[in-house]
Amino acid sequence: MSAPQRVDQTSFSTSSSMEEVTAELPILALTLTAGLLAVGLIAGCGSSSSDNKAADNQKVLKVGAETTFPPFEFTEGDKYVGFDVDLADALAKKMGYKMEFKSMGFDALIPALKSKDIDMIASGINPTPERAKAILFSDPYFDKGGFVTVVKKDNTTIKDMSSLAGKRIGAQIGTVGADLAHKVPNANVKEVDSNSQLFTELKAGTIDAVIIDNPVALYYMKQGADKDLKIAGAPVDAEPFVFGFRMDDKDLQAQVNKALADLKADGTYQKIYDKWFGASK
Repeated sequence: MSAPQRVDQTSFSTSSSMEEVTAELPILALTLTAGLLAVGLIAGCGSSSSDNKAADNQKVLKVGAETTFPPFEFTEGDKYVGFDVDLADALAKKMGYKMEFKSMGFDALIPALKSKDIDMIASGINPTPERAKAILFSDPYFDKGGFVTVVKKDNTTIKDMSSLAGKRIGAQIGTVGADLAHKVPNANVKEVDSNSQLFTELKAGTIDAVIIDNPVALYYMKQGADKDLKIAGAPVDAEPFVFGFRMDDKDLQAQVNKALADLKADGTYQKIYDKWFGASK
């Protein structure tokens, strides 16, 4: 009887291990490839993040306005447009800033400036003594303004602003137009949030007249308001428009004044002016 053969456990074990390793090689290769791809992607993301960071580091100029003041600032579709919007954007670029435009009520502009929600007001403001107590002004950027009286087309009793005594007058809240309205003897003054609301109320007959900036009145007339309304008399109290800044932000005030002078010198200001008001004659 022959002796039973011994199984070489060492040989069997080694052979099995080699088979297992051989089977696992494709998996290891795939794992290494995936790892290398991941590293490449991470490296790529790192580069993109760096670029975004550089873009994010650009200085931002937050500009505030009341956007029912055409042709200076108003909405067209889903965009803010107008003379002030274009000029503020050109100023920001000249100074190396990116402009961020914010719309709000006119009476909210100075509080927003003080709370640093915005850096500059670009909303056709006049440099009044009262405002000078609260904010800094830029050099004038528009000086062809003044205020006019707008009435219904069939009105024959109101000839100009001197005819408004005892009348119901509408004006935008917080404006020089509102100040002028309150100076009219025995007038019943109604202040509203927007210029468009003024014309709506005038057409409805809830007020007798509106005191408003001449360029704004002219714009509304050109847009079709002249079918029902008219301007009574010549402009009065023409004052320039200026930008507004916080009292402690003299550096930005100086930057804007320099940039404004540069834009006037290189012709950019004139191009923007011609776009919104027509070429100067």
